[in-house]
Amino acid sequence: MSFEKLAELIFPNIDKTPEYYLEKFKKRELKEGAKVTRYAPSPTGFQHIGGVFSSLVSERLAHQSEGVFYLRIEDTDQKREVSGAIDDTLKTMHTFGMDFDEGITGETTEKGEYGPYKQSERADIYRAFVKDLIKKGLAYPCFMTAEELNELREKQIAEKLTPGCYGEFAKYRDLNPAEAIKKIEAGDEYIIRLKSPGDENKRTVTKDLVKGEVSFPENIQDVVIIKGDGLPTYHFAHVIDDSLMGTTHVTRGEEWLASLPIHLQLFRVLGLKAPKYAHMPSVMKVDGGSKRKLSKRKDPESAVSYYREQGYPSVSVIEYLLNIINSAFEDWRAANPKTDYHEYKVELNKMSKSGALFDLVKLHDVSKDVISKMSAVEVYDLYSAWAKEYDEDMFKLISADEEFSKNLFNIDREIAKPRKDFGKWSEVKEKIFFFFDELFYEETVENVELPKNMDLAEAKRIIEAYAKAYDFNTDNIKWFDDLKEVAVELGYATDRKKFKANPEEFKGMVSDVAGAVRTALTHRTNTPDLYTIMQILGEKKVRERFNKFLSL
Repeated sequence: MSFEKLAELIFPNIDKTPEYYLEKFKKRELKEGAKVTRYAPSPTGFQHIGGVFSSLVSERLAHQSEGVFYLRIEDTDQKREVSGAIDDTLKTMHTFGMDFDEGITGETTEKGEYGPYKQSERADIYRAFVKDLIKKGLAYPCFMTAEELNELREKQIAEKLTPGCYGEFAKYRDLNPAEAIKKIEAGDEYIIRLKSPGDENKRTVTKDLVKGEVSFPENIQDVVIIKGDGLPTYHFAHVIDDSLMGTTHVTRGEEWLASLPIHLQLFRVLGLKAPKYAHMPSVMKVDGGSKRKLSKRKDPESAVSYYREQGYPSVSVIEYLLNIINSAFEDWRAANPKTDYHEYKVELNKMSKSGALFDLVKLHDVSKDVISKMSAVEVYDLYSAWAKEYDEDMFKLISADEEFSKNLFNIDREIAKPRKDFGKWSEVKEKIFFFFDELFYEETVENVELPKNMDLAEAKRIIEAYAKAYDFNTDNIKWFDDLKEVAVELGYATDRKKFKANPEEFKGMVSDVAGAVRTALTHRTNTPDLYTIMQILGEKKVRERFNKFLSL
């Protein structure tokens, strides 16, 4: 009876029981094999790439099984909460194509039948479960002060014992409920701890969906389940939430693996069914020849904002993350070049058990492939949206004549092997600047790239001759025939075998002549198809540029 009095004293206004909530939040009616997963960030900062990595796994597991993917905000550490973090989470997930079926939809809004989806709004639910534990003698108020806990820790370390509140060191574990009631009525501050049933000589053995079978000593710590502010710890809250919300699979970072014995113990003590856990490898990078965890402080690429600013399409980032989630994705993509990535099935048992290596060079290569498969309209739309935010001058230039801009983005695109000029939107300007007089004529002679082994005087000699022969109103075959005629007149070979046999007899190859024309019109030696560039620029602009080049 004393335990009931103690529970009533601590939670006088809690009249609901665990059974009430278990009945209220009934088991979801889903098809066989459907998974219920969640993304459950703390609103203590803005999103980083590790969060996108983690949530992508959860989203794919749920949706590829026709299950449910929901957003829960774990905001019990309210001192560290950052204003705007929830909206940033929603915006980030939406940007990366991971919209939630349930959960938080804004700072004060949500959807779904298993809420509230903010832990800070679920306090009474947690208290009902804790009150029940206290009634059963399975949890207790602990009155140890911060100073006492610190002294205990120092003593344990000095004696080479495991630090913590357990066994003989759990000072208030076996305090008579009547004594506890007196201390509470006297105004003593306290927290609530679980009375751990763990045995240090036994082990917790379970199957992790990424790591395989894992084994740990049983938890013997009397962990805190309700803090001094009345809110639960992560350990306790997520156990209640995952049970009531019907979570079937929890995907989280491997840093939580050591806490698994605590969580499984809590499920057992509460009489709740534990979900399946998948502890995913940390996102790593190579630094100075060795691997280390991607750092929010050291690595700009850890922030989601980095990819927006650089202009990586979100689908490129997703495809790259799928590469490091399952290495088989790369072969799948090669075999299915035009298939939507949603058709690929993510498999947890095929994840790397060590660190997931994040490589910006590889991301860039993946992104080039992704962008090369986009239509000119897609490229225009995505690039103009990026430029509007990050390069206002380019936005004005490309939006001034939308049709012109879409034509230039379409060069060498709708062919069997499209060009892969762009890996991110921030490098588009350098690749297309020559289409715009405002940018082209800003360049000085130092910026002009000449064909290999050709000086400016020779390039001018070629342009002077070609300008006389140039005919805008021809197809690309007649255009190239005219170019070859000029090349022969100027001493350049049109037959590679003859050139290789007697190189001293020629100035070079016809490709060098085309290179000089390319230089005059673009100031670059590597561009998309030259004939198409000339057609887009138009005859007047082409001749104008020839004249400008001759005056360099």
